Amino acid sequence: MTTTSTRLTVAMVLPGNVDDDGFVQAGDEALSTIEDELAVETRSVDGVASETESLSAAISDLAADEPDLLIVHGGQGSAAAADVAPEYPDVAFAVTQGSVTGPNLASYVVLQEQSVFLAGAAAGLLTESDVVGHISGIRVPPGLKGRAAYAAGVAHTNPDATLLTTFAGDQDDADLARRVAEAQTEQGADLIFTMLNAGRSGAITAADEHGIELFGNVGTWYPEHPETFAGSAVADVGIGAIEAARDLENGDWQAGQVVKIGLEEPEAARLSLAPDVPDDVRERVDSLAERIVAGELAVETDYDGPEFDPLDAE
Repeated sequence: MTTTSTRLTVAMVLPGNVDDDGFVQAGDEALSTIEDELAVETRSVDGVASETESLSAAISDLAADEPDLLIVHGGQGSAAAADVAPEYPDVAFAVTQGSVTGPNLASYVVLQEQSVFLAGAAAGLLTESDVVGHISGIRVPPGLKGRAAYAAGVAHTNPDATLLTTFAGDQDDADLARRVAEAQTEQGADLIFTMLNAGRSGAITAADEHGIELFGNVGTWYPEHPETFAGSAVADVGIGAIEAARDLENGDWQAGQVVKIGLEEPEAARLSLAPDVPDDVRERVDSLAERIVAGELAVETDYDGPEFDPLDAE
């Protein structure tokens, strides 16, 4: 797709608060990188509810100004982008962490499930109780894939371990996350993977009070909380947005495709481990990462196992 403007314009729809210390913030930071690196004009709208009607309205509002590229940040915006894109054929649409395509629509996916699998593998090796936890918020495809990958990683290195997995229903409710983490801890979990945004602070509180460790996601967490995090499944989900903008700037953007970015690009996806993690665990995880990149090990993205309901545990 070509543009008649001498300076590209890039717009972004963000489903949530840009100060969430997680997914939405990564998208907002990516838009700043796009503005600085490519010297393009940018605009955005944040605080959009993660449901199709609200996302469609926000996308339509930005698309009406006909930016060269409109990025919908997050797979929860896939259906809305697919609905709106045909109405603006001269706008290039890109969905991060999505899987939709169209005549003027592409998706860019950082394969966070690959780094999450490694987090599960490390948790399986590090747990002393043979009980590990997983807490996420809403059941969007990236979160569901992440849960499946984490479960597969745990089972790969510790098939005897028990997994307690909970979708709490909210990515940003710290008190809710704290209660779920406490319930999982009471059932023996000594490591919990937190696939959350602002709600993660509640899990941190629970972990510190009960003397267990956490795995984080999206960014690294050990530097800020060295006593709490054993590691983090780093997945810079903003890189998909940056790659989409770079492709458009370079004339490489193509509609109808899903661009996948995984462990082969460590800036996008990797497992970050705390300094005190034993060397044998690091070596095992590194070996698994090499096998994934080589295509020798496929990461599972479907989960049909049991789920842990904190209310049932009371």
